[in-house]
Amino acid sequence: MLISTKILAMAEEDRPREKLLHKGKVNLTDAELIAILLGSGTAQQSAVDLARDLLREVEGDLSALAKMQPKDLMRFKGIGEAKAITIVSAMELGRRRGQTKSERKPRISSSSDVYTLMKPVLLDELIEHFYIVLLNRANLVLRTVKISSGGTNATIADPKLIFKYALDYLASSMILVHNHPSGNLKPSEPDRRLTKRLLEVGKSLEIPVLDHVIFTDAGYYSFADEGIL
Repeated sequence: MLISTKILAMAEEDRPREKLLHKGKVNLTDAELIAILLGSGTAQQSAVDLARDLLREVEGDLSALAKMQPKDLMRFKGIGEAKAITIVSAMELGRRRGQTKSERKPRISSSSDVYTLMKPVLLDELIEHFYIVLLNRANLVLRTVKISSGGTNATIADPKLIFKYALDYLASSMILVHNHPSGNLKPSEPDRRLTKRLLEVGKSLEIPVLDHVIFTDAGYYSFADEGIL
């Protein structure tokens, strides 16, 4: 029978949190990292011991751990709903990082880059869609977000929703994009009013709107290129 060693009874440098701070994350075992997520164990087990039990269940395979649902984790004594959700969330973040790690984020340096970026999304669309392209300080694309879809000649873009996404994703700037299924490159009066309004909000929030691109299958119109931003 294994004898549990309480985390608080360990030498300070051996406690997972302190070990991470003083020795670096790479020096922690998988069990110690999971113990930090757990936060605490039970009256009989430390968080590290509980993490070891969890790893034994999956034979040390973190990929198998990532497939476990909260209800699977809650079968372990000492893991309630909150701890189970914390572990599942951490594993999901790891999965997403693995997906994006090898993807090279495109850099936007011109309206042509925006048109190229949005072509796979907007080409041959029969109704209008409004997107925002969120950028970091280096003008690398953080995320492309669809704000709304409308009819064949109009769509609605809510400024509150637009800047909520910008703030949520810590964007440094953004580019507005919507398509004209008709093929007409000329911005409408509502297009101009919306652009002006979003420019003003962007200035006040220090998230500048760099351009508004109207997309058609045959070409595009750039507010920035036309000097009307």
